[in-house]
Amino acid sequence: MKIRNPRTGEADYKIAPLSRNAVVDEAKRLRSAQVAWASKTPEERGAVLLQWADAIEADLGAIIPALTADTGRGGISKIEAAGVPGQIRRWATIAPQLISQGQSTDQPTSVPTITTSTHLVPYQLVGVISPWNFPMTLALIDAIPALMAGSAVLIKPSEVTPRFINSLMETVREIPELAAILSIVEGDGATGSAMVDHVDYICFTGSVTTGRKVGEAAAKAFIPASLELGGKDPMIVLAGADPETAAATALRASIVNTGQACQSIERVYVARDIAEPFLASLTALAEAVELNYPDINHGHIGPFIFEKQAETAQNQIDDAVSRGAKLLTGGTVENLGGGLYLRPTILTDVPPDSDIIREENFGPVIPVVVYDQIEEAIAQANDSIFGLSAAVVGGSVTEAEQIATRLEAGAVSINDGSLTSMVWEAEKSSFGYSGLGASRMGASGLMRFFRKQVLIRQSGDAARIEAFAEENF
Repeated sequence: MKIRNPRTGEADYKIAPLSRNAVVDEAKRLRSAQVAWASKTPEERGAVLLQWADAIEADLGAIIPALTADTGRGGISKIEAAGVPGQIRRWATIAPQLISQGQSTDQPTSVPTITTSTHLVPYQLVGVISPWNFPMTLALIDAIPALMAGSAVLIKPSEVTPRFINSLMETVREIPELAAILSIVEGDGATGSAMVDHVDYICFTGSVTTGRKVGEAAAKAFIPASLELGGKDPMIVLAGADPETAAATALRASIVNTGQACQSIERVYVARDIAEPFLASLTALAEAVELNYPDINHGHIGPFIFEKQAETAQNQIDDAVSRGAKLLTGGTVENLGGGLYLRPTILTDVPPDSDIIREENFGPVIPVVVYDQIEEAIAQANDSIFGLSAAVVGGSVTEAEQIATRLEAGAVSINDGSLTSMVWEAEKSSFGYSGLGASRMGASGLMRFFRKQVLIRQSGDAARIEAFAEENF
């Protein structure tokens, strides 16, 4: 299978997707090793993962170039790869206490002679199907806590960005105990489909369309699924906000990673009182943004990683303009050296039923809607099938928070945007079509990989059948 380079447009890499039979064999291998892994204490598992964190840090010189080639971006690839050891160390540190708190012994019940104990049993094999926008982070965001829980893990990253797999697997192979229960494989859609049939828990991050298929397959296989899907995140800018600060916040939260992030701000609702200075600042700031072309080490945003996403973004822009939207800056996907780039694009007077308002764009595009009454802004922000996250920018935290609690989204950034990319400690739910299953944030990120087994102890005499004779009632 040929893989496109996002900077050159050339198919300069190949993978061999794992076949269905190979998936079955790999699942069997991982399962056979999982029993010994689960028998270790959380501290012992953590010690193994800490070795892995060290191995990744030592091999960043090979991982970062591969990840950069996958994504066409420079600095964010360095941040992404360098951040993984921190994720591992965090879970290795906090998981033992969380696991201890999740178990109990000798709990009393309503029956004086009966007590209970809760035993945590990890799912034997967890499957992870991850996307192309943050290839390494999202391949491991579910896998690391699953490993700490005692599960074996099979990961299939996106076939759009597979170059980092070999370098990362080299670090895994350095630690035999880890290599026995963790496998990161090359694969396509058929590989992912086969995985659902041969794991005990599936984690998927990606589009609603594919996520629905994964969820349906998981239901058929009678296994739980964690689905982190799309977003169309709104930002409400209140009249009390400083327009320049709000504009700078909206721009950064919208276009980082070329807007290729599920938590990107994709709709902005601004109070009419400050709309003019806000739009002036937003446009000026957008026009100052530079592409990282031709020098990957200079500029702010890179090319579209997936060429079909560039087509989607352009189609949505063209649709909005054809229906009366005003284009303030940007608006055209450019082919530069074979890579597909889009300068930050600002739109106003956008029809509320246009695709750019309704559907995920996943590009550096900001449709701005001016509102007169806050109730109008809240209603429009909530008028979406998505509910991943949102943002409110006001003159104070207090006034912004009053609006935030009325938004139908799992996480709301206050006087900032896209904060779920920076803070992972708090559990959140995905509203609407943005996801299904337990939160990958907070303690739930670990505890979802356990089933609870209760041990019910009788210290008195067990009841005999005579106690249920009809004449006793």
